[in-house]
Amino acid sequence: MSTRGLSKARLGRMSDVVRGYVDRGETAGIVALAARGSDVHVEVAGLQDVETRVPMLQDTIFRIASMTKPVTAVAAMMLVEETKLKLDAPVDKWLPELADRKVLRSIESPLSDTVPANRAITLRDLLTLRNGVGAVMAQPDQYPIQKAIDDAGVAPGPLPSPLSTEQWMSNLSALPLIHQPGERWMYHIGSDILGVLVSRAAGVSLGTFFRERIFEPLGMVDTGFSVPASKIDRLATSYRRDAESGKLLVFDPARDGKWSQAPSFEHGGGGLVSTVDDFLAFGRMLVNGGRHGSVRLLARPTVEVMMTDQITPEQKAVSPFFPGFWETTGWGLGAGVTTRRDGVGPAVGSCGWTGGLGTAWCSDPAEDMVTIFLNQRMMMGPGDLDINEDVFTLAYAAIED
Repeated sequence: MSTRGLSKARLGRMSDVVRGYVDRGETAGIVALAARGSDVHVEVAGLQDVETRVPMLQDTIFRIASMTKPVTAVAAMMLVEETKLKLDAPVDKWLPELADRKVLRSIESPLSDTVPANRAITLRDLLTLRNGVGAVMAQPDQYPIQKAIDDAGVAPGPLPSPLSTEQWMSNLSALPLIHQPGERWMYHIGSDILGVLVSRAAGVSLGTFFRERIFEPLGMVDTGFSVPASKIDRLATSYRRDAESGKLLVFDPARDGKWSQAPSFEHGGGGLVSTVDDFLAFGRMLVNGGRHGSVRLLARPTVEVMMTDQITPEQKAVSPFFPGFWETTGWGLGAGVTTRRDGVGPAVGSCGWTGGLGTAWCSDPAEDMVTIFLNQRMMMGPGDLDINEDVFTLAYAAIED
């Protein structure tokens, strides 16, 4: 653990860089945080909404998208610690829709060309995204299974599904797996399934479990699957950049938007909203081995295994994602983990992830550090990660010792 904090002089660079992105019109507004030991630095710039000119504030609420995944993983591991779930046991008891799976003979196969699954899907498969179905990293409709996943309404996407949980699971169960359980890493869908598993095993909705077992104990008062009317004025408008002009276009408004009402399906893979202070509490809990203040959510050994890369070199070789991703990153139980430090950034053993609507977070036990970046500009490709990388570089460049 560190005994020193962050350089205030060096953190001054963050203000200039963050405001530069806003002044150039690349994003409407930003909240960035670097916390190390007792030092907490928060940078706020720009607007929640370009049209109304509402300023960005430290307590602005953001759609955190895939930063939901580690929250769902923590919930699952709480149930493992209580022996209600087991990492390597089949999930058929709770998810009968996934029993007796069929698997495509190859990804190019028509949906009818299948073989039986070699084994049942386990909790570990869902946590490590090796459950056999997920995002296909190829041009749209290149394979029949891609169109089938889209048509079924279970494909990864930035908006909450209009389907009920039961209908979503039913539609998913009608499709074959793309790969054998445990064979390869495929992004996202496993985390949505994991949320259903947590809810059924706990006997309450996923949102209720999150609120009672995670958010309330950690003091995460503004985190949930929707924003109540009393707080809607603090929800930032979500934008996307026009490919030709580069101008910001509204993707999801605050009032009357998709997060202004409770969703039909609570996505364990990407449905939450949160604030920088709320997610700092979650991030510090992981840095501190499962404890935040007087509250312990998980045991230290549990957090350590969550932050351990679970994907073998052979699996990485056949599991495409962003170019160069696997060179420095692995996947633990519910989030990415840093396997090689190759720049001014997180140490080996850190965990973190990015949200596709414009957020990023990292918990770094080796540096006793939490870094959070929040904006609401949709990520359209790897180039959109430059702004995230700049904030993380500036945070780590401010380390004192």
